[in-house]
Amino acid sequence: MAKRIDGAIRTFNKNGFAGIVQKINQKLMLAAEKRRYQRWVKLYGRLNDEERHNIREKIAGLDRKPLISVILPVFNIKEKWLRLCIDSVSRQLYSNWELCIADDNSIEPHIRLVLNEYERFDERIKIVYRPVNGHISAASNTALELAEGEFVVLLDHDDELTEDALFWVATEINAFPAAALFYSDEDKIDARGRLYAPAFKPDWSRDLFYSLNLFNHLSAYRTNIVKQIGGFRTGFEGSQDYDLALRFIEQIDDAQIKHIPRVLYHWRALPGSVALGGGEKPYAHERARMVLREHFERTGAAATIEATVHDLHRVRYALPTPSPSVSLIVSACVLGSNSTGRAIISATDYTDIHAITVFGEERKAERLNEAVNHSHGEVICFIDNRLSPLSSDWLSEMVSFAMQEKIGAVGAKLLNSDHTIASTGMIVGRNGTTKAAHHGLPADSSGYFFRAGVVNNYSAVSSSCMVIRRLVFDEIGGFDTDDSTLCFFAADLCLRLGRRGYRIVYTPYAELIFSETDGRFDRTIDTSVSAGFENDPFYNPNLAVNGPTFSIKL
Repeated sequence: MAKRIDGAIRTFNKNGFAGIVQKINQKLMLAAEKRRYQRWVKLYGRLNDEERHNIREKIAGLDRKPLISVILPVFNIKEKWLRLCIDSVSRQLYSNWELCIADDNSIEPHIRLVLNEYERFDERIKIVYRPVNGHISAASNTALELAEGEFVVLLDHDDELTEDALFWVATEINAFPAAALFYSDEDKIDARGRLYAPAFKPDWSRDLFYSLNLFNHLSAYRTNIVKQIGGFRTGFEGSQDYDLALRFIEQIDDAQIKHIPRVLYHWRALPGSVALGGGEKPYAHERARMVLREHFERTGAAATIEATVHDLHRVRYALPTPSPSVSLIVSACVLGSNSTGRAIISATDYTDIHAITVFGEERKAERLNEAVNHSHGEVICFIDNRLSPLSSDWLSEMVSFAMQEKIGAVGAKLLNSDHTIASTGMIVGRNGTTKAAHHGLPADSSGYFFRAGVVNNYSAVSSSCMVIRRLVFDEIGGFDTDDSTLCFFAADLCLRLGRRGYRIVYTPYAELIFSETDGRFDRTIDTSVSAGFENDPFYNPNLAVNGPTFSIKL
């Protein structure tokens, strides 16, 4: 209660009664989403007999039925959770699996009794009893030595797979035979078996992965590559899976990483588990940053890693020396002087910068293209003159990302004048709409899956504040001035960049606020830029396109 009161006082001191109202509305919305997920579970979370029959027919029709090895390190877990875990593998509808268990010298007497029982029951269950306790990395490697499958699936001893989990892994292996890594959505399961807190993830998002372990549960890795890189490394316990994933992706192409947008894994929330809260294993977070630092060292990227919200991770890329010149293209609705550009420049500590102001809304894309043609900066920053930066290093932050070779456009955290979020990025719908992500949430909200609070990827960001290298802007042909894209030309530009293999990055560490609330972000904008989109790869088909973003679709 004391923490709640302290939080309310801080909110009031910062944003007054409006801030308190925002917080209350957010809590009501979160409560509604919890109830919504319970309805979702009833509708889609459990298979019925007809669905099981259909899955068995699909399994029979698979061209390939690859052997899948489930890796399970075990240590002193309660019998109840161990049985539920193993049962979740035994009841898989897809049958060509093996369960590779390594007991890490447990001292609880029931462990060996239970494991021996299951081993006698099913010849697909293989067990090794380690003579000494080596902790989870060593135990996982022992289990890995037993694996003969084409892919290995990682499972913790108190968690559960859905009964169709390995079916969907096998289905995706058939659909994408060149793929090397699959990951699924997940949720949490409490001691009573209640499912909650779903993580409906985006498709492969490298920058989100650098902020948190996007793969986590369920993840399936091509076995020969896992063994080639030496399996799990000791010394990184608590983040050993993250370390494995980082070393693994260094060996493959991005196209070999596939997302299965289905909840296939239930993460048990028990005392001592990170599923219950990040504070359960505080050492794990710094070890995660250790493995990130090593990854960037191996890949030759000049970056530092810091702790950020919820003890997640912030990547800071070093700016080149000297810093690239920046042309600030300032959009102003009303004809006036160039003082608009000077005001924004005075609010930044970036030095090599000059401004060009574009007035009026007619032929906007064409005017912006003309301004770029008259500029001489190595980097272009498009910005609305009604925006004011909340910190002086906002531009350095955005430019540091824009200068990375594989990054196309960079967007900022945009706030309305009432200190609610205007946009963190743009969600593109297959019905030809574009919506602002996290619109209306309090400014300090972490958003869905932490995506308002950490660096990650979207299909598009707003031209209200967008940074891009001049070379990339010219390569893509600038903004499309065709009438069909004028209403949201920035989304069109970003989608074209994405099709060329560039990443679109959002950073919350560049934060700007409108002097007046920008109503453009408060509505769905009809546009043809999403032609050919089935689903926005940086959203999730289980999330609603209509209504608030990141709401569960029923």
